[in-house]
Amino acid sequence: MSSFSIEGWCKTGNAEKSTPLGLIEFYINGVDHKHLEQAEEHLQKTQGKEVMVDVDMDTLELQLPEECGPLSDCQLRVYLRPSDQRGQFHLVGHRASDGSLIYSNAILIDQLM
Repeated sequence: MSSFSIEGWCKTGNAEKSTPLGLIEFYINGVDHKHLEQAEEHLQKTQGKEVMVDVDMDTLELQLPEECGPLSDCQLRVYLRPSDQRGQFHLVGHRASDGSLIYSNAILIDQLM
Protein backbone atom coordinates (compact mmCIF):
# COMPACT_ATOMS: atom_id res chain seq x y z
CA MET A 1 0.00 0.00 0.00
CA SER A 2 2.54 2.63 1.12
CA SER A 3 6.31 2.49 1.22
CA PHE A 4 8.30 4.98 3.28
CA SER A 5 11.88 6.15 3.42
CA ILE A 6 12.02 8.48 6.40
CA GLU A 7 14.57 9.91 8.81
CA GLY A 8 15.34 7.74 11.80
CA TRP A 9 16.62 8.60 15.26
CA CYS A 10 18.41 6.86 18.11
CA LYS A 11 18.22 7.70 21.79
CA THR A 12 20.50 5.83 24.14
CA GLY A 13 19.45 5.18 27.72
CA ASN A 14 21.02 8.22 29.38
CA ALA A 15 21.19 10.67 26.47
CA GLU A 16 19.26 13.92 26.68
CA LYS A 17 18.88 14.23 22.90
CA SER A 18 18.34 11.80 20.08
CA THR A 19 20.92 11.49 17.34
CA PRO A 20 20.20 11.13 13.61
CA LEU A 21 20.37 7.54 12.44
CA GLY A 22 19.83 7.87 8.70
CA LEU A 23 16.92 6.64 6.62
CA ILE A 24 14.56 3.94 7.84
CA GLU A 25 12.57 2.19 5.12
CA PHE A 26 9.36 0.24 5.71
CA TYR A 27 6.10 -0.77 4.08
CA ILE A 28 2.57 -0.33 5.45
CA ASN A 29 0.12 -2.85 3.99
CA GLY A 30 -3.68 -2.63 3.94
CA VAL A 31 -4.12 -4.51 7.24
CA ASP A 32 -1.65 -2.26 9.08
CA HIS A 33 -3.31 0.81 7.54
CA LYS A 34 -6.69 -0.34 8.86
CA HIS A 35 -5.18 -0.83 12.34
CA LEU A 36 -3.73 2.70 12.22
CA GLU A 37 -7.10 4.17 11.26
CA GLN A 38 -8.82 2.22 14.05
CA ALA A 39 -6.25 3.50 16.54
CA GLU A 40 -6.80 7.09 15.36
CA GLU A 41 -10.59 6.73 15.74
CA HIS A 42 -10.16 5.20 19.20
CA LEU A 43 -8.01 8.15 20.34
CA GLN A 44 -10.49 10.68 18.95
CA LYS A 45 -13.39 8.99 20.79
CA THR A 46 -11.61 8.39 24.10
CA GLN A 47 -9.34 11.47 24.22
CA GLY A 48 -6.48 9.02 24.84
CA LYS A 49 -2.87 10.08 24.58
CA GLU A 50 -1.41 7.33 22.37
CA VAL A 51 -1.91 3.76 21.16
CA MET A 52 0.77 1.25 20.24
CA VAL A 53 -0.06 -0.89 17.19
CA ASP A 54 1.69 -4.21 16.63
CA VAL A 55 3.03 -4.88 13.15
CA ASP A 56 3.82 -8.02 11.21
CA MET A 57 7.59 -7.95 10.76
CA ASP A 58 7.27 -10.20 7.69
CA THR A 59 5.18 -7.64 5.77
CA LEU A 60 6.80 -4.51 7.23
CA GLU A 61 9.91 -5.03 5.05
CA LEU A 62 11.91 -2.98 7.55
CA GLN A 63 15.32 -1.76 6.40
CA LEU A 64 17.47 0.04 8.95
CA PRO A 65 20.80 1.77 8.46
CA GLU A 66 23.58 -0.82 8.66
CA GLU A 67 25.15 0.71 11.78
CA CYS A 68 21.86 0.31 13.68
CA GLY A 69 21.67 -3.47 13.64
CA PRO A 70 18.48 -5.47 14.30
CA LEU A 71 15.65 -4.42 16.61
CA SER A 72 14.42 -6.50 19.54
CA ASP A 73 10.86 -5.18 19.10
CA CYS A 74 8.94 -2.93 16.75
CA GLN A 75 5.55 -1.20 16.87
CA LEU A 76 3.78 1.80 15.40
CA ARG A 77 2.95 4.57 17.88
CA VAL A 78 -0.25 6.43 17.01
CA TYR A 79 -1.14 9.80 18.54
CA LEU A 80 -3.21 12.85 17.63
CA ARG A 81 -1.54 16.03 16.44
CA PRO A 82 -2.51 18.70 19.00
CA SER A 83 -3.23 21.43 16.44
CA ASP A 84 -5.97 19.61 14.53
CA GLN A 85 -6.47 16.18 16.19
CA ARG A 86 -5.38 14.34 13.04
CA GLY A 87 -3.73 10.98 13.58
CA GLN A 88 0.01 10.56 13.15
CA PHE A 89 2.19 7.51 13.55
CA HIS A 90 5.83 6.63 13.70
CA LEU A 91 7.85 3.47 13.89
CA VAL A 92 9.24 2.72 17.37
CA GLY A 93 11.54 -0.07 18.49
CA HIS A 94 14.57 -0.94 20.57
CA ARG A 95 17.97 -1.91 19.25
CA ALA A 96 18.75 -5.52 20.13
CA SER A 97 22.41 -4.84 20.95
CA ASP A 98 21.90 -2.24 23.69
CA GLY A 99 18.17 -1.47 24.09
CA SER A 100 18.48 2.06 22.66
CA LEU A 101 15.24 3.61 21.47
CA ILE A 102 15.01 3.70 17.66
CA TYR A 103 12.23 5.68 15.99
CA SER A 104 11.23 7.43 12.78
CA ASN A 105 9.83 10.87 12.10
CA ALA A 106 6.03 11.05 12.22
CA ILE A 107 3.71 10.47 9.25
CA LEU A 108 0.08 11.56 8.94
CA ILE A 109 -2.23 8.55 8.71
CA ASP A 110 -4.15 10.46 5.99
CA GLN A 111 -1.05 10.21 3.78
CA LEU A 112 -1.59 6.46 3.47
CA MET A 113 -4.70 6.84 1.30
